[in-house]
Amino acid sequence: MNCEETKKQKSNPDTFSYRDILRKRTYWINAMLATGFIFLFLAFASKFLAIFDFLDPIGDALSGYEITDQVFSNPAWRNPPPPDEDIVIVNVGNLGRAGIAQQINIINSFKPKVIGVDLIFRNLKADTLGDMLLANALANAPNVIMYQKLLAPDDDGKLWHDAEYSHPLFTQDNPTAFVNLVNEVAGAKQYEFKTCRSFFPRQYLYDSVANKIDTVYAFGVELARHLKPENVAKFLARNNEEEVVNYSGNVIDYGRTRAGTRYFALDVYDVLDTMFTPDLIKDKIVLMGVMGSSFNDKYSVEDKYFTPLNEVQAGRAFPDMYGVVVHANIISMILHNDYIDQMSKPASIALAVIVLFLNVLLFTIIYFKHSEWYDGVTKVIQLAQALVFMFLIIAVFNYYSFKLDLTLTIIVVLLAGDVLEVYYGFISNIYCGFKSWVNKKLNKEKNVG
Repeated sequence: MNCEETKKQKSNPDTFSYRDILRKRTYWINAMLATGFIFLFLAFASKFLAIFDFLDPIGDALSGYEITDQVFSNPAWRNPPPPDEDIVIVNVGNLGRAGIAQQINIINSFKPKVIGVDLIFRNLKADTLGDMLLANALANAPNVIMYQKLLAPDDDGKLWHDAEYSHPLFTQDNPTAFVNLVNEVAGAKQYEFKTCRSFFPRQYLYDSVANKIDTVYAFGVELARHLKPENVAKFLARNNEEEVVNYSGNVIDYGRTRAGTRYFALDVYDVLDTMFTPDLIKDKIVLMGVMGSSFNDKYSVEDKYFTPLNEVQAGRAFPDMYGVVVHANIISMILHNDYIDQMSKPASIALAVIVLFLNVLLFTIIYFKHSEWYDGVTKVIQLAQALVFMFLIIAVFNYYSFKLDLTLTIIVVLLAGDVLEVYYGFISNIYCGFKSWVNKKLNKEKNVG
């Protein structure tokens, strides 16, 4: 950093042309140092200011929101797709085990491709007849995927040490698949859940008895495998640890989501009274789970989540989608090869560095050549860039199903003007003052010697 040259540029801006500034080595060195300083400032601020989160009720209200949610919830963007005829969802409501067994027998009589039971039957009950009826119904169904919930993950979440299953009387030889969603945290309450955006296609479970690690697959992945195994193979070949759910719709939800009825759903007594045609079930994926006591139950929150389809994006009171419907969206995404790709973290950081450096280059010229216009001009440029980046995030997500991670880029752009002013007006002056003091001290000692 050449202090004399920097001081001269600031005090006599008219003596330097734009070309002169661009040719000077000091300009490029200052720009690189200022870029580094802004990132250091951001790192410090993110750590230090975190203690004031309790003062940010607006941030709390928006904590479950991402700008890409506009694509799902705003009718100005993506149009709701037609119904998915490959998936049928069945509500078991408050039925006991005998009632659920009756539902399974009826569904099985219409020859579905596979039945996914998103329910857990932990223990045997005093109602022995109900237990036996359910066990027989599950045993007589040729293709059933049963509930598994992974428990006790490592600190890094890469390996699980326990899992929860139904009682062996019900699981029998039926395969299981995990129902965990990414927003679930061990011990968390339902109301503590944030928006459900993604899931793990596969996880790793330590088998303490056999002393080995098993690869287990998501509920939706295993169900989709029965209908289109080639699509599942293609999906798993993406080899992503985490996949964003490309939500395409809901069931009856009383207007809580814009993309309303996308999946055929049968209520408790629609099944028991056989109020459907055989073609609705034959060769289809049938998902069984709890969706309230009935479809008229508007306020049930059991196994229910917030999703990006929610019409209310901030300060939401009611979750909008049952867990079994989230699994339906995952299955639909796989069956139609309709995935969402994401920008990698290194690419996001690299882009933020490049954009910040270009902003620093531009703002430095404004700072030295047009200091009286600096605040106003830089604010306009920053705001314009932030709006362009936000629109770009939405547009790319909508048209290309690609999720740009420009959060860091937008933050550094919005910080660039003010923090750069701190760098030149405070940090640079401190450095130059210290350098001047050291030089004077050295010269004085030299003259004395």
